[in-house]
Amino acid sequence: MPLALLALAIGAFGIGTTEFVIMGLLPEVASDFGVSIPTAGLLVTGYALGVVIGAPIMTVLGTKVPRKRMLMLLMGLFIAGNLLSAVAPSFAIMLLGRVIASLAHGAFFGIGSVVAAELVAPDKKAGAIAMMFTGLTVANVVGVPLGTLIGQSVGWRVTFGIVAALGVVGLAGIAKLVPELPRPQGVRLRHELAAFKNAQVLLAMAMTVLGFGGVFAAITYIAPMMTHIAGFSDGSVTWLLVLFGLGMVGGNLVGGKFADRALMPMLYISLGALAVVLALFTLTAHNKVAAAVTIALIGALGFATVPPLQKRVLDQAHGAPTLASAVNIGAFNLGNALSAWLGGVVIAAGFGYTSPNWVGAALAAAALLLAFLSAALERRDGTHGTVVASGAPAERRSAVHH
Repeated sequence: MPLALLALAIGAFGIGTTEFVIMGLLPEVASDFGVSIPTAGLLVTGYALGVVIGAPIMTVLGTKVPRKRMLMLLMGLFIAGNLLSAVAPSFAIMLLGRVIASLAHGAFFGIGSVVAAELVAPDKKAGAIAMMFTGLTVANVVGVPLGTLIGQSVGWRVTFGIVAALGVVGLAGIAKLVPELPRPQGVRLRHELAAFKNAQVLLAMAMTVLGFGGVFAAITYIAPMMTHIAGFSDGSVTWLLVLFGLGMVGGNLVGGKFADRALMPMLYISLGALAVVLALFTLTAHNKVAAAVTIALIGALGFATVPPLQKRVLDQAHGAPTLASAVNIGAFNLGNALSAWLGGVVIAAGFGYTSPNWVGAALAAAALLLAFLSAALERRDGTHGTVVASGAPAERRSAVHH
């Protein structure tokens, strides 16, 4: 794998840390600004919505910019947003900083996925995408717990300052290690938009919303579920989230490896197993050991779907993949927001803290049905994984070796 992927992974590590670390620092932020915890929760919601909205907007704005330069500009935006959060004099400014940082998220992963795939041979594309996403998964194992500890010990502003510094390292790495890739000839915004006329692209994005949404239906409410049902102490939740993160790392790497060999079978297995494990979580949540194992499995199975789903979008939108790739990253966050809301609905309805697991299982099962539908349509149409967006000339496949 080229060293350029390391630079992309460092950027992904910083982005993953800033996305999730706020969840562990909400009490401190709320206290400093004199707002309620639900109000402070807008820092999570605002970031997720910023990703959904920012992914297509930033990608469209970057259609005329070489991909390496656009990645550097996005990291600059990420740095600025986190610095603003670190020095924010008011909650409104803090929220603005979060939104600014989130605008870089979707486009970075979307464009980064395209760049990562172009850096390697055709049979290693999903593995390259997985390598970049490893930065995001490792953030949940190292960055988030460490950032939470620092924020609780010496102040949350220090945490966001460190995250901004990580952005500087990622920016320098991209500038030094990512090659100047040739721009695809003849691809225009209308070609990028034409990819969304492809039913397979839309099905892949729907699978992303539902499949990864299944994961967050359960994980969003992991703290009350584990403390009230399993009997863990409040302090144990951090380490349970580390287990979740370790599962994510393993699942991401396995998903990337096998998606290059058999993409759709990998989706069938991971989505089907995810639905079963989420359903079983309603039972295993009552036992500490079983709950801990289940949490790691949810992380592994959930992130095993990420490289194949991202590669499926790239394959099906071949010829104009950048916007579709970025929007698919937004789809992950849309799934997170939707499933977290649905999980809250069933808890509020009186079904208990384990009820979001049933929501997650249903969402994952729905994603599996869409995977079968997608494959059936592909067989009917006689296609085999690569559909050129209407009106867009196919990009040259480039393999850059280092």
